[in-house]
Amino acid sequence: MTDFTDEYFQKKLKPNQYKILREADTEPPFSGEFDDFWKTGEYKCAGCGSILFSSKSKYEAGCGWPSFWEATDNSKIKLIDDTSLGMTRTEVKCGVCDSHLGHVFDDGPSEHGGKRYCINSLSLDFDKS
Repeated sequence: MTDFTDEYFQKKLKPNQYKILREADTEPPFSGEFDDFWKTGEYKCAGCGSILFSSKSKYEAGCGWPSFWEATDNSKIKLIDDTSLGMTRTEVKCGVCDSHLGHVFDDGPSEHGGKRYCINSLSLDFDKS
């Protein structure tokens, strides 16, 4: 088991990734590598490599960030109440290394349960299948 210390993340992550994954920052909309990216495979946490989302659940939400209607394995994510910025949202964190990934909203495709996991590209790595 990896010891997910601050030193581990500072060595592993690029500075812009560190700000997002460890300081809960957000990349600008429409700037991320995976926003308009449609290859088949799995999206993993850039912090620890845990598989989080499948390309099968990715869809175009038009919000400027990669969007998914479900996680691959709900035990690999944590949902946290977030009242920062004067609004109530639900933060999505990696359930393994506790890194910030993005937020989940209730405005996703109704035929897939109505969720929109709005995730920062910089918090993800991708493995082609």
